[in-house]
Amino acid sequence: MSRLALRFATLKEQNKAALIPYITAGDPVPTFTVDMMHHMVKNGADIIELGVPFSDPAADGPTIQLAMERALAHKVSLTDVLAMVSTFRQQDNETPIVLMGYLNPIEKMGYLAFAKAAAVAGVDGVLTVDLPPEEASALALILQQHQLDRIFLAAPTSTLPRLKKIAELSSGFLYYVSLKGITGANILNVAEVEQKLKAIRGMTDLPIGVGFGIKDASTAATVGGIADAVVVGSVLVKHFETYEHDKDTAHIQQVVGEVLLAMRQTMDEV
Repeated sequence: MSRLALRFATLKEQNKAALIPYITAGDPVPTFTVDMMHHMVKNGADIIELGVPFSDPAADGPTIQLAMERALAHKVSLTDVLAMVSTFRQQDNETPIVLMGYLNPIEKMGYLAFAKAAAVAGVDGVLTVDLPPEEASALALILQQHQLDRIFLAAPTSTLPRLKKIAELSSGFLYYVSLKGITGANILNVAEVEQKLKAIRGMTDLPIGVGFGIKDASTAATVGGIADAVVVGSVLVKHFETYEHDKDTAHIQQVVGEVLLAMRQTMDEV
């Protein structure tokens, strides 16, 4: 059983939704990332979504765009991100890690080379935002051959036939984008999300994570009551903007840890 499958199965037995925080690898400085990953696990993270820096993150809002720019200013590459995962695995071999990003860095490395390196590093799943299911079969096959879960986005505008295609290609979990627009934007309509999740569950037994609009503990708890996972990114990454010196890392860790812990505790109380 994969780390993702095991984690979701364990949480299901406990009647809990997974809390999945997102950070961009290398933001605000490369040396910060692995420590932050461990800190998030200590404060309630069940799965970590690690962003791969890219120069044109079209699906992301200003907060994560700036995070990508900060990481790229330090020349953080896909190879560097895999090295961070490998370092994290030296102390934590249980927490699932999903790489979230765009196709270009993977294409540059090569599908096969990437899959091999990701598997060796300890990656569990891959989500490429700009790779539609109609064009994903080649990469999906190679990922499957290396026991890497293929995670795809479903949107409020996704038709039923498209949702079926997404469900067929996905493994690990299916990521539902809770609103139209970029990460960190708007306020989600929970009733609409719940209705869409019911339709998706008619097509797949995979866990369903919801993201793109989780701004506070109350929203996380509400979404956790209807989904199998809650993905939170911009509200955490926003705090990384305050970084100026090495001494700031402890403060950022504390603030992000408090946000995650509040979400975890509120989710568990529902």
